[in-house]
Amino acid sequence: MAEPGDSGRSGALQVRRAVVLLSGGLDSATTLAVARSRGFECYALSVAYGQRHAAELDAAARVARALSAREHRVMHVDLAGIGGSALTDPDIAVPEEPTSGIPVTYVPARNTIMLALALAWAEVLGAEDIFIGVNAVDYSGYPDCRPEFIAAFEKLAARATRAGVEGTPLRIHAPLIDLTKAEIIRLGLRLGVDYGMTVSCYQADEEGGACGRCDSCRLRRAGFEAAGVADPTRYRTM
Repeated sequence: MAEPGDSGRSGALQVRRAVVLLSGGLDSATTLAVARSRGFECYALSVAYGQRHAAELDAAARVARALSAREHRVMHVDLAGIGGSALTDPDIAVPEEPTSGIPVTYVPARNTIMLALALAWAEVLGAEDIFIGVNAVDYSGYPDCRPEFIAAFEKLAARATRAGVEGTPLRIHAPLIDLTKAEIIRLGLRLGVDYGMTVSCYQADEEGGACGRCDSCRLRRAGFEAAGVADPTRYRTM
């Protein structure tokens, strides 16, 4: 797994391209800002996977423009056809109180699939780096947000791609993985992220209004409180 301060292997005079997974939420927006600050030409990738709302994809487009992504693509995968998650199945309620264990908002294999798409695009672009905004501190306990998962996927990428076989394996950067939500917010603000553009809520309305009650909303609001900065989130109810 790439170290948080690592800036890539390519020569200083070469354009260093990176694919950045961009959901439209707080963490992915910060990750795009981090990649840009490290000198990468950023190709933002969002995935329409059958999630409950499109507001986060609209937010991703805003963030990609604001943070000068070289290109922003939206790819489509039918995870709603698989189901098994409150984020893809409208018959499963999004919890509005803390739960134990891995919550029903976990989407089976989501980060594995998204990283695979990023890996394929990176090979075509000649990019040697992929950024993902997973976090294993202030998070919901998803298994595909842990350092072990990122390290395992990087090893897979080295064995499953032409680039890896030919001696230039892609690297997976997870620069937020060991930061608290407050630390992520402070980092993003230093890098010029406007968090008012982002949407984190699991059940946002069409305009991106947040419910204020789901796990993602609770973590986000607590992060702003701990960071000591005003929360720019537009909540539907408080």
